[in-house]
Amino acid sequence: MSAIVTLDHLTKRYGRLTALDDATLSLSAGETVALVGHNGAGKTTLMKLILGVIRPSAGRVRILGEDPAGRHGAQVRRRLGFLPESVAFHGAMTGSELLAFYARLKRAPLAANAGLLRRVGLAEAAGRRVGTYSKGMRQRLALAQALIGAPGILLLDEPTSGLDPDSRREVYQTIDRLRGEGVSILVSTHALAEVEPHVDRVALVHRGRLLAVGDMAELRRRVQLPLRVRLKVPFCTTGRVLERLSGYAEPLARSERHLELAVAAADRAALIHDLDRLRDLVEEVEIQSPGLDALYRHLTAGESR
Repeated sequence: MSAIVTLDHLTKRYGRLTALDDATLSLSAGETVALVGHNGAGKTTLMKLILGVIRPSAGRVRILGEDPAGRHGAQVRRRLGFLPESVAFHGAMTGSELLAFYARLKRAPLAANAGLLRRVGLAEAAGRRVGTYSKGMRQRLALAQALIGAPGILLLDEPTSGLDPDSRREVYQTIDRLRGEGVSILVSTHALAEVEPHVDRVALVHRGRLLAVGDMAELRRRVQLPLRVRLKVPFCTTGRVLERLSGYAEPLARSERHLELAVAAADRAALIHDLDRLRDLVEEVEIQSPGLDALYRHLTAGESR
């Protein structure tokens, strides 16, 4: 896939503070990339550089081959949709009025607004004042604002911050629909576990540095964390099961009927083979690959040493 957003050895300094340090990243057409890291890691700074709101101290940003802060930046920025982390709308305006206001700012047709409100599930609330909206509804309204003008590239900064579980799920359902329609999305978040199923690649950011970029399979191969294996067995048989798996399985927890083991990813096939031979003893099996939380903790622990 061809890259439509490229960050080339990008650095941003504020006096002595380096907010972003030598970051190289790309976003391809139709791709969704998660920018993950703790608060203050540099995610928002990176998005501001893509938006052309601030200029880099070193390196360069290109969107469709153009500098978003350069002479032709205004034209290329029209291809972008942006959802900021903190959304502040005038509470006296209705949802329809607010979208009309932003559509005029963006010189986009007002006729598309009703469809945008339907797209984010706010069609029935379009005539209500925004001050009566829940936080989840305001976040979806902000997403509709980001979609004005049918941008091909979306930047979503902490889109689920402060939302309840139902609202978070609705936001990710919308992201999934946009992803299916071929929109390129860069979503920043510190909620690592929830974003994992919704993206193609992940960029891990810590203290202004990109620690790793890749899909989950690539990141797992790089980090080489063990699988977590949970077994339920009949009473007083844990010893027999451990003896059979002792060549490669490290016990982490043990009770009369349960075992939790760490097994290297390279030994997955051997584990499955042995568990099949132990099927008369093993009642339940759960094999869990390391998730994004575990990968991030491992990589940032290495950075802290």
